[in-house]
This record gives sequence, structure tokens and C-alpha cells, in this order.
Amino acid sequence: MKTTNPYLVHFLLLAICSTLLGSCKNQSGVSSKTGVAYNDPHNGGLQINRKVKEGPGPGLVVIEGGTFVMGGSLNEDITYAHDNLKRRVTVASFYMDETEVSNADWLEYLHWIRQNFPDDDEFYYRALPDTLVWRQPLSYNEPYVDLYLRHPAYQDYPVVGVTWEQANDYCIWRTDRVNEHILRQKGALVSYKDLSAAQTRPNEPFNTDIYLNGQYQGEGIDGEKMPKDNRPGAEDGARRTVRMEDGVLKQPYRLPTEAEWEYAALGLVGNAEYGNIETYKVYPWNGLGVRSAKRRTQGLILANFKPTGGDNMGVAGYLNDGGDITVPVTAFLPNDYGLYNMAGNVNEWVADVYRQLSFEDFDDFNPFRGNVYVDKQYEDPEKGILAKDKYGRPIKVPAKAPRKQTWEELQAMTNTPSDSAANTFDHDARGYADEVNAELYGVTTLVNDKSRVYKGGSWNDRAYWLNPATRRFMQQDQSNAMTGFRCAMTLVGSPVVNTKAKPSFPVNRTQGQQRSKFLGIF
Repeated sequence: MKTTNPYLVHFLLLAICSTLLGSCKNQSGVSSKTGVAYNDPHNGGLQINRKVKEGPGPGLVVIEGGTFVMGGSLNEDITYAHDNLKRRVTVASFYMDETEVSNADWLEYLHWIRQNFPDDDEFYYRALPDTLVWRQPLSYNEPYVDLYLRHPAYQDYPVVGVTWEQANDYCIWRTDRVNEHILRQKGALVSYKDLSAAQTRPNEPFNTDIYLNGQYQGEGIDGEKMPKDNRPGAEDGARRTVRMEDGVLKQPYRLPTEAEWEYAALGLVGNAEYGNIETYKVYPWNGLGVRSAKRRTQGLILANFKPTGGDNMGVAGYLNDGGDITVPVTAFLPNDYGLYNMAGNVNEWVADVYRQLSFEDFDDFNPFRGNVYVDKQYEDPEKGILAKDKYGRPIKVPAKAPRKQTWEELQAMTNTPSDSAANTFDHDARGYADEVNAELYGVTTLVNDKSRVYKGGSWNDRAYWLNPATRRFMQQDQSNAMTGFRCAMTLVGSPVVNTKAKPSFPVNRTQGQQRSKFLGIF
């Protein structure tokens, strides 16, 4: 009979015990590199939250990123623009609005402005969509001027008449409202009920950046369930504001980049198997036509667009797309990512500045043109207090350097005026790699640094523009009755969304996210 090596048994027992002990230590929140415990008020109080369940903000769905051929779905360049030639790129995973922003969504925005700044008519006026976009010299569209935005019958229809600038302002506002709601629901800020009953209200509305900088707190603001303050010397039961490290607040809402929008519209996730794209698409749905091939819906048009001149909705008794102008934001079937109306209904603003040769100029990972680098301005640099505008938002100023400066450079730059000749860094990279005569650019052409891309086709466009690879541009301060938008949000952490789609290597659960118990941030 073969005997077991006692030394081997002893070694295995030691290894198992060490693993279990290590796992237990890690489960209690211990640094794997120093052995120092996290969240211990006696050794510094460093708080590490290892159990954060990342998820999309309200209204968003997850878009698992990957590689695709940008411009690849365009099989015929009928305009001979040559402005989206095929190029393989990679788009990081992100979140995107399930639907276009609706009239009801915009009315919520306007209501908040009127409620919080009742005497600021300019603020309200600047946020109003241009409902005069419905007016046409040879068309009777006057009823839409007064009815489209505010009548309940159109509340779920996409908002139009908004400029690129207004869409960006909405994204900033939405970020703050979502994060404020999260903090009030969790008790880190006073509840809506207590806030409305209070005799005095905060002088300024909640702003995410100002809050994270510790400038939005105090009596009438702090909730009863703020996170525990584990700093040395803190009083027993002391509380603090939420930090970004807690994983509670959401990333900023923003406009999607052109690459993100085109990638999400195609929805090739439904055409991929074992790392290969089995079939490409011309539209957000499969097939080469614009009508359904399925038996129960055979012949029905799959988007809201204009099939031919003079035909906006078909023949009475059997209307083809059911929309004379726009249709509700959840009309028609979603694509394989669950996104509605990524073709037709309204064109959608994206973040990019338009350049005809974008395909030559931008990077192949998260391609984007339009970077304007800014920093938050300090009211008191020594105390780290941010300067705020009259709406309680941080004031942004041109960035002064492309990389982290030395301490000495930072001190010297702090005392240098922003317009000084010493500040040679060009923070505005929208025209990066452009070889143009600066004196003529934007004068002899329609394209300049304020030309923004919009995509997707609209209720008043032909089928050609429903192709996700088509692109057009308009000035960022202009609007029309055929253009709206939807928001996006950066996904943080692992880009893998569907973990069951492929085999994976075993993971040591004593490391990484699963290493410790929930640390009780709240």
C-alpha cells in the first residue's frame, strides 16, 4: 500500500490555512499590499469600498463596446461627400439613453428652472426650445409652434428646436438632479419633504462638483444618514459628505460621441458569435430594406421617415409609419441594444465637431474630435475653494497645461494671468491637425469649430439618412424641427457586460472586487 508523503500533507494544510486566513483578512477589509486594515479610525481611517455595484443612471441602458468598422454600413455614398470612409475603431463600453429626450423631459427641466430661479427670466428664456422652427413660408405648420412642446398629446414625442449648446446644458442639469436624488434617497442630504417644509432653503441648488469639493453642506442641507467619518480625531458618531470613492454618485451625463452613436445604432451585438460579426447591417435592423420581413408584421415600415416626396405617412386607412411629423420616443421596435428610434423620428446631436476628414484625423480608440480642455477656477487656491457662478455651478477656465505640472510650476502658474504669453498651451484642440489658413477658415467654408455632427435621419428625411454611417452638420447654436438628442454616460470599470457569452478563466475570489464584505459606507 502506497503511503502519503507527510511533508506534502503538512504543506497542503499550511497552504489551505494560509489561503483561508488570507481570505478572512481580506474579507474584513485589509490591504493586500501592506496588511493595514481599511476603515479603521485608529490607523488613519482610509475608507475603501470594495463592493460597489456599478449600474446605469436613470433612463440609460448599457452598451457593451468593442471593435467595428466605422462607416462600414454605408454601401453607397450618394452625396459623394467621402466624409466617413471605412476605418476600424474600438469603442469603450458606455451607457446610452433608451429613448430620445422627450417634451415631458424638457418640461421637467423648464419647471425646475422656474421653481429655483423664479425671477431669472433670462435663464428660463435661454432654455426654451425654438418652437418657431416649425414655421415654413409655404406650409401651414403654425399650430405646432404653440402646441408641440406643451400639449399633453405630444408629451412623449421627442423635443426639437434645441441647439447643441442647449442639449449640453441639459446634460449638466440632469447629472446634478440625478445625483441630488440619489443623496436624498439615501439620507445623505435632507429629504425632499423636509426640504420643502423648511423655513429656509439653501441659497444655491445642488451641484455635483461643488458638493464633492465640500462646499455644499451644513444646516438644512446635511441628511441624517451621511457616511461615518473615520478620520483620526473625529468625534464619536461624526458624519461626512459622500465622496467619489464611495461609488454612490453617478458619472456625468453627456452627449454621445459620433463613434459611440454609430456603434450603438448598428447594434451588431445581435449579429456576433464567437468573436466574429456574422452579418453586417445597413440600418439598425437586419436586412437591406425598411419594411419588416416577419410574418406577423410583414410589410410594416420599421422607422418614421419620408419614403418619397409628398409622402410623410402613407395612405389613409393604412398609414405606413403612423407619423405625419414625429412619433412617440418608444414607437417602433428597439435595436439589439434596446435603443428606440436610432433611425428616423429625429436626427440626434452628437458631441463631435464636424470635419470631412475625421476618419483620417482621430484615434482608433474612442475616436472623437472636439476636445476643449478646461479646469475649475479656484476662488481661494490655498483653501481649495472653487469659484461659483450665480447658479451655484463651478466656473470653468481654459486648462493651462497638458500634463501634471511640478509643484514649482503649479505655484508659478497660479500667480500668472490666464491670458499671459507664458501660457502657451492650446487648450482648444477642436482644430488639431487642421492644415488651413486661419484667416479664411470658417469664412470661405461652412465648416468651423462650432460645426457639430448630427446623425440618424428624421421624419422628414429619405431612407438614405437612416443609415448610421451617414453624417451631417449644423452650427452648435442652430436648431430645426428635425433634430433632437439623447444622452450618454461613461461606463467605469470592466467593459465586459455579458459574462455568460463566452468561457472565462477561473478568478481568485480572495482578490479584486469580491475580496471583502460590504464595508457599510452608509
